Amino acid sequence: MAPRNLAAMTLLAVMLGVMLAACSGKGEKKPDERANVVPADYKPKIINLLRDRLPDHTGIRDAYITEPVIKLTGNVSRYVVCVRYNAKGFDKKYAGSTDKVVYFYAGEITQMVDAPPELCGNNAAVYQPWPELQKLCVEAVCP
Repeated sequence: MAPRNLAAMTLLAVMLGVMLAACSGKGEKKPDERANVVPADYKPKIINLLRDRLPDHTGIRDAYITEPVIKLTGNVSRYVVCVRYNAKGFDKKYAGSTDKVVYFYAGEITQMVDAPPELCGNNAAVYQPWPELQKLCVEAVCP
């Protein structure tokens, strides 16, 4: 093999090695900076969601809410808000106190589900009275 070809092959092998080394990092993902944006206007957003989900959203009692906080859920950290209320069911009778957790991504609601006690239980969350939810009513019934 000519010395010129040998030098070119060596240079090519070195360049290929450098490129492969650059690609073989630890595979660390860059965190999505938008993921944990503090949810603005979270209370009206949750009220709108409950207005759509509750069978009867008149006369809600014992309404409480927490401030948005970042909590580890599964293997990711997200802003969550805990909500507690006593609303009427389809039978127009109060169903008892319900705890829900609202998850946020990029400042927007992604889901609202039954809250696990370790996330929204009395010792895990700091609830505040939420009179705005107790005033929620069906527009056709409200003055």
